[in-house]
Amino acid sequence: MVINDEFKEALRQILWQFRAPIRYAFAYGSGVFPQTASPPSLSSSKLHPKPSAAISNVQGGQGKMIDFIFGVSYTQHWHSLNLQQHPDHYSAVRYAGSYAVSRIQDTWGACVYFNPFVTVNGTLIKYGVVNLDTLCRDLSEWDTLYLAGRLHKPVKILRDDARVRLANQVNLLSAVRTALLLLPSTFTEQDLYSTIAGISYLGDVRMSFPTENQNKVANIVTNQLANFRRLYGPLIETLPNISFTDPRTSQPDWIQDHKINALMAQDMDPVKRGNMVRRLPKVFRGKLYFAYQSKFQIPHLGFKKMLEAANDEDPTRVKRKQGGEFERRVAGDEPESLRKEVRKVIKKTIRWPSVSQTLKGIVTGGVTNAWRYVSEKIAKYREGKKRTETRERAQNENGKEAKSGKPIPEVNRAEKNDL
Repeated sequence: MVINDEFKEALRQILWQFRAPIRYAFAYGSGVFPQTASPPSLSSSKLHPKPSAAISNVQGGQGKMIDFIFGVSYTQHWHSLNLQQHPDHYSAVRYAGSYAVSRIQDTWGACVYFNPFVTVNGTLIKYGVVNLDTLCRDLSEWDTLYLAGRLHKPVKILRDDARVRLANQVNLLSAVRTALLLLPSTFTEQDLYSTIAGISYLGDVRMSFPTENQNKVANIVTNQLANFRRLYGPLIETLPNISFTDPRTSQPDWIQDHKINALMAQDMDPVKRGNMVRRLPKVFRGKLYFAYQSKFQIPHLGFKKMLEAANDEDPTRVKRKQGGEFERRVAGDEPESLRKEVRKVIKKTIRWPSVSQTLKGIVTGGVTNAWRYVSEKIAKYREGKKRTETRERAQNENGKEAKSGKPIPEVNRAEKNDL
Protein backbone atom coordinates (compact mmCIF):
# COMPACT_ATOMS: atom_id res chain seq x y z
CA MET A 1 0.00 0.00 0.00
CA VAL A 2 1.18 3.51 -0.75
CA ILE A 3 2.03 5.34 2.45
CA ASN A 4 4.55 8.10 2.97
CA ASP A 5 7.96 7.10 4.27
CA GLU A 6 7.92 9.43 7.30
CA PHE A 7 4.63 7.96 8.53
CA LYS A 8 5.84 4.41 7.94
CA GLU A 9 9.02 5.13 9.90
CA ALA A 10 6.97 6.66 12.75
CA LEU A 11 4.90 3.48 12.95
CA ARG A 12 8.04 1.33 12.93
CA GLN A 13 9.52 3.40 15.73
CA ILE A 14 6.55 2.38 17.85
CA LEU A 15 7.46 -1.30 17.28
CA TRP A 16 11.01 -0.65 18.46
CA GLN A 17 9.65 0.30 21.88
CA PHE A 18 8.87 -3.37 22.52
CA ARG A 19 11.75 -5.56 23.65
CA ALA A 20 9.67 -8.73 23.23
CA PRO A 21 10.35 -10.08 19.70
CA ILE A 22 7.72 -9.19 17.11
CA ARG A 23 8.11 -11.39 14.02
CA TYR A 24 5.29 -9.91 11.95
CA ALA A 25 3.35 -6.68 12.34
CA PHE A 26 0.83 -4.56 10.50
CA ALA A 27 -1.11 -1.39 11.21
CA TYR A 28 -4.68 -1.06 10.06
CA GLY A 29 -7.91 0.87 10.45
CA SER A 30 -8.95 4.49 10.15
CA GLY A 31 -5.91 5.70 12.08
CA VAL A 32 -3.73 4.56 9.16
CA PHE A 33 -6.07 4.73 6.17
CA PRO A 34 -8.72 7.51 6.42
CA GLN A 35 -12.29 6.24 6.03
CA THR A 36 -13.96 9.64 5.76
CA ALA A 37 -13.11 13.10 4.53
CA SER A 38 -14.88 14.77 7.43
CA PRO A 39 -13.10 17.52 9.39
CA PRO A 40 -11.58 16.65 12.78
CA SER A 41 -13.36 17.43 16.03
CA LEU A 42 -11.68 19.33 18.85
CA SER A 43 -11.83 16.40 21.25
CA SER A 44 -10.24 13.93 18.82
CA SER A 45 -7.36 16.27 17.99
CA LYS A 46 -6.13 15.93 21.59
CA LEU A 47 -6.16 12.12 21.62
CA HIS A 48 -2.41 11.58 21.21
CA PRO A 49 -0.34 13.05 24.08
CA LYS A 50 2.71 13.83 21.93
CA PRO A 51 2.55 12.32 18.42
CA SER A 52 5.28 12.61 15.85
CA ALA A 53 4.85 15.24 13.15
CA ALA A 54 4.42 12.50 10.54
CA ILE A 55 1.47 10.93 12.40
CA SER A 56 -0.18 14.32 12.96
CA ASN A 57 0.21 15.23 9.29
CA VAL A 58 -1.23 11.97 7.97
CA GLN A 59 -4.16 12.02 10.39
CA GLY A 60 -4.85 15.65 9.58
CA GLY A 61 -5.14 16.56 13.24
CA GLN A 62 -7.92 14.01 13.81
CA GLY A 63 -5.84 12.10 16.35
CA LYS A 64 -7.29 8.63 15.73
CA MET A 65 -6.00 5.69 17.73
CA ILE A 66 -3.70 3.49 15.65
CA ASP A 67 -4.41 -0.27 15.60
CA PHE A 68 -1.65 -2.88 15.33
CA ILE A 69 -1.47 -6.66 15.11
CA PHE A 70 1.75 -8.30 16.35
CA GLY A 71 2.58 -11.83 15.21
CA VAL A 72 4.78 -13.70 17.70
CA SER A 73 6.41 -17.13 17.80
CA TYR A 74 5.94 -18.07 21.46
CA THR A 75 2.93 -16.57 23.19
CA GLN A 76 3.84 -17.07 26.84
CA HIS A 77 7.47 -16.02 26.36
CA TRP A 78 6.36 -12.86 24.55
CA HIS A 79 3.92 -11.84 27.28
CA SER A 80 6.46 -12.67 29.98
CA LEU A 81 8.91 -10.18 28.47
CA ASN A 82 6.23 -7.59 27.74
CA LEU A 83 4.77 -7.81 31.26
CA GLN A 84 8.21 -6.95 32.63
CA GLN A 85 8.65 -3.99 30.30
CA HIS A 86 5.07 -2.71 29.98
CA PRO A 87 2.96 -3.94 32.93
CA ASP A 88 0.80 -0.83 32.61
CA HIS A 89 -0.42 -2.02 29.19
CA TYR A 90 -2.35 -4.85 30.83
CA SER A 91 -5.51 -5.00 32.92
CA ALA A 92 -5.62 -6.73 36.33
CA VAL A 93 -5.04 -10.01 34.45
CA ARG A 94 -1.33 -9.19 34.64
CA TYR A 95 -1.28 -10.24 38.29
CA ALA A 96 -2.05 -13.81 37.23
CA GLY A 97 1.21 -13.93 35.25
CA SER A 98 2.23 -14.67 31.68
CA TYR A 99 0.89 -18.22 31.69
CA ALA A 100 -2.66 -17.01 32.43
CA VAL A 101 -2.35 -14.24 29.85
CA SER A 102 -1.17 -16.69 27.18
CA ARG A 103 -3.96 -19.14 28.02
CA ILE A 104 -6.56 -16.39 27.69
CA GLN A 105 -5.05 -15.47 24.34
CA ASP A 106 -4.73 -18.94 22.84
CA THR A 107 -7.91 -20.61 24.09
CA TRP A 108 -10.56 -17.89 24.02
CA GLY A 109 -12.28 -16.22 21.10
CA ALA A 110 -10.20 -15.69 17.97
CA CYS A 111 -6.94 -16.29 19.89
CA VAL A 112 -5.91 -12.62 19.86
CA TYR A 113 -4.98 -10.66 23.00
CA PHE A 114 -5.66 -6.91 22.74
CA ASN A 115 -4.16 -4.16 24.87
CA PRO A 116 -6.17 -1.00 24.02
CA PHE A 117 -5.63 2.67 24.83
CA VAL A 118 -1.92 2.51 25.60
CA THR A 119 0.50 5.31 24.79
CA VAL A 120 3.78 4.49 23.02
CA ASN A 121 6.07 7.21 21.65
CA GLY A 122 3.45 9.81 22.48
CA THR A 123 0.87 8.02 20.32
CA LEU A 124 -2.30 6.29 21.51
CA ILE A 125 -2.44 2.76 20.13
CA LYS A 126 -4.22 -0.55 20.46
CA TYR A 127 -2.24 -3.71 19.75
CA GLY A 128 -3.35 -7.29 19.38
CA VAL A 129 -0.97 -10.20 19.92
CA VAL A 130 -1.43 -13.44 17.98
CA ASN A 131 0.65 -16.56 17.56
CA LEU A 132 2.03 -16.89 14.03
CA ASP A 133 0.64 -20.43 13.69
CA THR A 134 -2.84 -19.15 14.59
CA LEU A 135 -2.54 -16.28 12.12
CA CYS A 136 -1.41 -18.50 9.24
CA ARG A 137 -4.14 -21.04 9.95
CA ASP A 138 -6.87 -18.38 9.84
CA LEU A 139 -5.45 -16.90 6.65
CA SER A 140 -5.29 -20.24 4.83
CA GLU A 141 -8.30 -22.08 6.30
CA TRP A 142 -10.68 -19.34 7.48
CA ASP A 143 -11.45 -21.03 10.79
CA THR A 144 -12.56 -17.71 12.38
CA LEU A 145 -12.02 -15.06 9.66
CA TYR A 146 -11.15 -12.67 12.50
CA LEU A 147 -7.69 -11.71 11.25
CA ALA A 148 -8.15 -12.97 7.70
CA GLY A 149 -11.00 -10.48 7.35
CA ARG A 150 -8.85 -7.60 8.53
CA LEU A 151 -6.26 -8.48 5.90
CA HIS A 152 -8.91 -8.45 3.15
CA LYS A 153 -8.67 -4.67 3.38
CA PRO A 154 -5.64 -2.39 2.90
CA VAL A 155 -3.17 -2.62 5.79
CA LYS A 156 0.37 -1.36 6.29
CA ILE A 157 2.80 -4.23 6.84
CA LEU A 158 5.63 -3.02 9.05
CA ARG A 159 7.46 -6.30 9.60
CA ASP A 160 7.04 -9.11 7.13
CA ASP A 161 7.32 -12.87 7.42
CA ALA A 162 7.57 -15.18 4.41
CA ARG A 163 5.14 -17.76 5.80
CA VAL A 164 2.50 -15.14 6.61
CA ARG A 165 2.97 -13.45 3.23
CA LEU A 166 2.29 -16.74 1.42
CA ALA A 167 -0.73 -17.53 3.62
CA ASN A 168 -2.14 -14.06 2.98
CA GLN A 169 -1.90 -14.53 -0.79
CA VAL A 170 -4.12 -17.58 -0.32
CA ASN A 171 -6.42 -15.46 1.87
CA LEU A 172 -6.79 -12.70 -0.75
CA LEU A 173 -7.47 -15.19 -3.54
CA SER A 174 -10.08 -16.83 -1.33
CA ALA A 175 -11.70 -13.44 -0.73
CA VAL A 176 -12.02 -12.85 -4.49
CA ARG A 177 -13.47 -16.34 -5.08
CA THR A 178 -16.00 -15.95 -2.26
CA ALA A 179 -17.02 -12.52 -3.54
CA LEU A 180 -17.57 -13.94 -7.03
CA LEU A 181 -20.01 -16.50 -5.60
CA LEU A 182 -21.94 -13.55 -4.15
CA LEU A 183 -21.92 -11.45 -7.34
CA PRO A 184 -23.77 -11.69 -10.70
CA SER A 185 -22.05 -12.23 -14.04
CA THR A 186 -21.36 -8.51 -14.54
CA PHE A 187 -20.60 -5.95 -11.85
CA THR A 188 -18.34 -3.01 -11.06
CA GLU A 189 -15.03 -3.01 -9.24
CA GLN A 190 -16.65 -1.15 -6.34
CA ASP A 191 -19.20 -3.97 -6.12
CA LEU A 192 -16.30 -6.43 -5.89
CA TYR A 193 -14.30 -4.50 -3.30
CA SER A 194 -17.39 -3.74 -1.21
CA THR A 195 -18.33 -7.42 -1.20
CA ILE A 196 -14.80 -8.39 -0.15
CA ALA A 197 -14.57 -5.69 2.53
CA GLY A 198 -18.01 -6.66 3.81
CA ILE A 199 -17.19 -10.35 4.35
CA SER A 200 -15.72 -9.83 7.82
CA TYR A 201 -18.67 -7.69 8.91
CA LEU A 202 -21.43 -10.14 7.90
CA GLY A 203 -21.34 -12.05 11.18
CA ASP A 204 -19.71 -9.40 13.36
CA VAL A 205 -21.83 -9.01 16.49
CA ARG A 206 -20.89 -5.32 16.67
CA MET A 207 -22.86 -4.65 13.48
CA SER A 208 -26.03 -5.83 15.25
CA PHE A 209 -25.80 -3.04 17.82
CA PRO A 210 -25.45 0.75 17.55
CA THR A 211 -21.66 0.47 17.93
CA GLU A 212 -20.48 0.57 14.32
CA ASN A 213 -20.96 3.13 11.58
CA GLN A 214 -23.40 1.44 9.19
CA ASN A 215 -21.60 3.14 6.27
CA LYS A 216 -18.28 1.62 7.31
CA VAL A 217 -17.79 -0.64 4.27
CA ALA A 218 -18.75 2.10 1.80
CA ASN A 219 -16.43 4.56 3.55
CA ILE A 220 -13.51 2.11 3.44
CA VAL A 221 -13.88 1.32 -0.26
CA THR A 222 -14.66 4.86 -1.42
CA ASN A 223 -11.69 6.40 0.38
CA GLN A 224 -9.24 3.56 -0.34
CA LEU A 225 -10.18 2.68 -3.91
CA ALA A 226 -6.63 3.05 -5.25
CA ASN A 227 -5.25 0.81 -2.49
CA PHE A 228 -7.87 -1.87 -3.21
CA ARG A 229 -6.83 -1.76 -6.86
CA ARG A 230 -3.18 -2.25 -5.93
CA LEU A 231 -4.05 -5.07 -3.55
CA TYR A 232 -6.34 -7.07 -5.83
CA GLY A 233 -5.37 -5.98 -9.36
CA PRO A 234 -2.42 -8.40 -9.71
CA LEU A 235 -4.52 -11.28 -8.35
CA ILE A 236 -7.39 -10.57 -10.72
CA GLU A 237 -4.96 -10.81 -13.63
CA THR A 238 -3.98 -14.36 -12.56
CA LEU A 239 -7.53 -15.70 -12.25
CA PRO A 240 -9.06 -17.21 -15.41
CA ASN A 241 -12.70 -16.48 -14.61
CA ILE A 242 -12.70 -12.73 -13.82
CA SER A 243 -11.59 -9.75 -15.87
CA PHE A 244 -11.96 -6.02 -16.36
CA THR A 245 -14.18 -5.20 -19.34
CA ASP A 246 -13.82 -1.42 -19.11
CA PRO A 247 -11.52 0.14 -21.73
CA ARG A 248 -10.63 2.92 -19.27
CA THR A 249 -8.47 0.46 -17.31
CA SER A 250 -5.94 0.60 -20.16
CA GLN A 251 -5.17 4.21 -19.29
CA PRO A 252 -1.71 4.65 -17.67
CA ASP A 253 -2.89 6.37 -14.47
CA TRP A 254 -6.35 4.84 -14.07
CA ILE A 255 -5.49 3.36 -10.64
CA GLN A 256 -5.37 6.85 -9.15
CA ASP A 257 -8.56 8.01 -10.88
CA HIS A 258 -11.37 7.84 -8.32
CA LYS A 259 -13.94 8.86 -10.93
CA ILE A 260 -13.59 5.49 -12.65
CA ASN A 261 -15.73 2.64 -11.39
CA ALA A 262 -14.54 0.00 -13.83
CA LEU A 263 -16.89 -2.62 -15.27
CA MET A 264 -16.01 -6.28 -14.62
CA ALA A 265 -17.30 -9.70 -15.60
CA GLN A 266 -16.93 -13.27 -14.41
CA ASP A 267 -17.18 -16.53 -16.33
CA MET A 268 -20.27 -18.44 -15.13
CA ASP A 269 -19.10 -21.72 -16.68
CA PRO A 270 -20.09 -24.45 -14.16
CA VAL A 271 -16.74 -26.24 -14.41
CA LYS A 272 -14.75 -23.09 -13.60
CA ARG A 273 -17.14 -22.15 -10.80
CA GLY A 274 -16.94 -25.70 -9.46
CA ASN A 275 -13.15 -25.40 -9.35
CA MET A 276 -13.57 -22.10 -7.53
CA VAL A 277 -15.73 -23.76 -4.87
CA ARG A 278 -13.17 -26.55 -4.48
CA ARG A 279 -10.40 -23.99 -3.90
CA LEU A 280 -12.13 -22.17 -1.05
CA PRO A 281 -10.34 -22.34 2.33
CA LYS A 282 -10.50 -25.80 3.92
CA VAL A 283 -12.53 -25.10 7.09
CA PHE A 284 -14.84 -22.63 5.37
CA ARG A 285 -15.36 -24.99 2.43
CA GLY A 286 -16.23 -27.83 4.80
CA LYS A 287 -19.03 -25.77 6.34
CA LEU A 288 -20.38 -24.94 2.89
CA TYR A 289 -20.26 -28.62 1.92
CA PHE A 290 -22.24 -29.67 4.97
CA ALA A 291 -24.81 -26.95 4.29
CA TYR A 292 -25.34 -28.37 0.81
CA GLN A 293 -25.31 -31.96 2.04
CA SER A 294 -28.39 -31.04 4.06
CA LYS A 295 -29.94 -29.05 1.23
CA PHE A 296 -29.39 -31.80 -1.37
CA GLN A 297 -30.37 -34.47 1.20
CA ILE A 298 -27.28 -36.57 0.55
CA PRO A 299 -26.99 -39.54 2.98
CA HIS A 300 -24.13 -39.16 5.47
CA LEU A 301 -22.28 -42.32 4.38
CA GLY A 302 -22.48 -41.48 0.69
CA PHE A 303 -21.41 -37.91 1.40
CA LYS A 304 -18.40 -39.09 3.41
CA LYS A 305 -17.27 -41.43 0.64
CA MET A 306 -17.68 -38.68 -1.93
CA LEU A 307 -15.48 -36.31 0.10
CA GLU A 308 -12.83 -39.01 0.61
CA ALA A 309 -12.76 -39.74 -3.12
CA ALA A 310 -12.33 -36.04 -3.88
CA ASN A 311 -9.67 -35.49 -1.22
CA ASP A 312 -6.59 -33.87 -2.77
CA GLU A 313 -5.17 -31.97 0.20
CA ASP A 314 -1.65 -33.34 -0.38
CA PRO A 315 0.63 -30.34 0.38
CA THR A 316 3.23 -31.65 -2.09
CA ARG A 317 0.71 -31.63 -4.92
CA VAL A 318 1.58 -29.14 -7.65
CA LYS A 319 -1.59 -29.41 -9.70
CA ARG A 320 -4.38 -27.09 -8.57
CA LYS A 321 -7.42 -28.66 -6.91
CA GLN A 322 -10.24 -29.52 -9.30
CA GLY A 323 -13.94 -29.44 -8.54
CA GLY A 324 -16.00 -32.59 -9.00
CA GLU A 325 -19.68 -33.25 -9.62
CA PHE A 326 -20.69 -32.09 -6.13
CA GLU A 327 -18.79 -28.79 -6.42
CA ARG A 328 -20.31 -28.13 -9.84
CA ARG A 329 -23.74 -28.86 -8.40
CA VAL A 330 -23.10 -26.36 -5.59
CA ALA A 331 -21.84 -23.72 -8.03
CA GLY A 332 -24.82 -24.37 -10.31
CA ASP A 333 -27.38 -23.71 -7.60
CA GLU A 334 -29.81 -20.84 -8.17
CA PRO A 335 -27.73 -17.63 -7.79
CA GLU A 336 -29.82 -16.18 -4.97
CA SER A 337 -29.90 -19.51 -3.15
CA LEU A 338 -26.11 -19.88 -3.47
CA ARG A 339 -25.57 -16.35 -2.15
CA LYS A 340 -27.84 -17.11 0.80
CA GLU A 341 -25.93 -20.29 1.69
CA VAL A 342 -22.52 -18.61 1.35
CA ARG A 343 -23.63 -15.71 3.55
CA LYS A 344 -24.94 -18.15 6.16
CA VAL A 345 -21.58 -19.93 6.26
CA ILE A 346 -19.73 -16.61 6.57
CA LYS A 347 -21.96 -15.57 9.47
CA LYS A 348 -21.58 -18.96 11.12
CA THR A 349 -17.78 -18.71 10.81
CA ILE A 350 -17.56 -15.20 12.25
CA ARG A 351 -20.38 -15.02 14.81
CA TRP A 352 -19.00 -16.98 17.76
CA PRO A 353 -15.37 -15.76 17.54
CA SER A 354 -16.74 -12.21 17.30
CA VAL A 355 -18.98 -12.63 20.36
CA SER A 356 -16.34 -14.36 22.48
CA GLN A 357 -13.59 -11.95 21.43
CA THR A 358 -15.84 -9.02 22.41
CA LEU A 359 -16.47 -10.54 25.85
CA LYS A 360 -12.77 -11.32 26.14
CA GLY A 361 -12.01 -7.62 25.56
CA ILE A 362 -13.74 -6.76 28.86
CA VAL A 363 -11.28 -9.02 30.68
CA THR A 364 -8.11 -8.18 28.77
CA GLY A 365 -8.75 -4.45 28.39
CA GLY A 366 -10.46 -3.84 31.72
CA VAL A 367 -13.96 -2.52 32.36
CA THR A 368 -12.95 1.16 32.04
CA ASN A 369 -11.27 0.71 28.66
CA ALA A 370 -14.09 -1.54 27.45
CA TRP A 371 -16.64 1.18 28.26
CA ARG A 372 -14.47 3.80 26.60
CA TYR A 373 -14.18 1.65 23.48
CA VAL A 374 -17.95 1.06 23.31
CA SER A 375 -18.67 4.76 23.89
CA GLU A 376 -16.42 5.76 20.99
CA LYS A 377 -18.03 3.15 18.73
CA ILE A 378 -21.49 4.44 19.62
CA ALA A 379 -20.35 7.98 18.80
CA LYS A 380 -19.12 6.80 15.38
CA TYR A 381 -22.41 5.01 14.78
CA ARG A 382 -24.39 8.16 15.56
CA GLU A 383 -22.09 10.26 13.39
CA GLY A 384 -22.55 7.87 10.47
CA LYS A 385 -26.32 7.77 11.00
CA LYS A 386 -26.46 11.56 11.09
CA ARG A 387 -24.53 11.80 7.80
CA THR A 388 -26.86 9.28 6.19
CA GLU A 389 -29.96 11.19 7.30
CA THR A 390 -28.46 14.49 6.09
CA ARG A 391 -27.63 12.97 2.71
CA GLU A 392 -31.11 11.44 2.36
CA ARG A 393 -32.75 14.78 3.21
CA ALA A 394 -30.56 16.54 0.63
CA GLN A 395 -31.47 13.93 -2.00
CA ASN A 396 -35.19 14.29 -1.24
CA GLU A 397 -34.95 18.07 -1.45
CA ASN A 398 -33.01 17.85 -4.71
CA GLY A 399 -35.68 15.53 -6.09
CA LYS A 400 -38.43 17.99 -5.19
CA GLU A 401 -36.48 20.89 -6.70
CA ALA A 402 -35.88 18.91 -9.88
CA LYS A 403 -39.60 18.35 -10.25
CA SER A 404 -40.31 22.04 -9.61
CA GLY A 405 -37.67 23.17 -12.08
CA LYS A 406 -35.48 24.87 -9.47
CA PRO A 407 -31.66 24.63 -9.80
CA ILE A 408 -30.10 21.82 -7.74
CA PRO A 409 -27.24 22.88 -5.42
CA GLU A 410 -23.98 21.01 -5.73
CA VAL A 411 -23.24 18.43 -3.01
CA ASN A 412 -20.30 19.20 -0.75
CA ARG A 413 -17.21 17.23 -1.84
CA ALA A 414 -16.45 15.99 1.69
CA GLU A 415 -20.02 14.69 1.97
CA LYS A 416 -19.58 12.81 -1.30
CA ASN A 417 -16.47 11.10 0.00
CA ASP A 418 -18.35 9.97 3.08
CA LEU A 419 -20.94 8.05 1.09
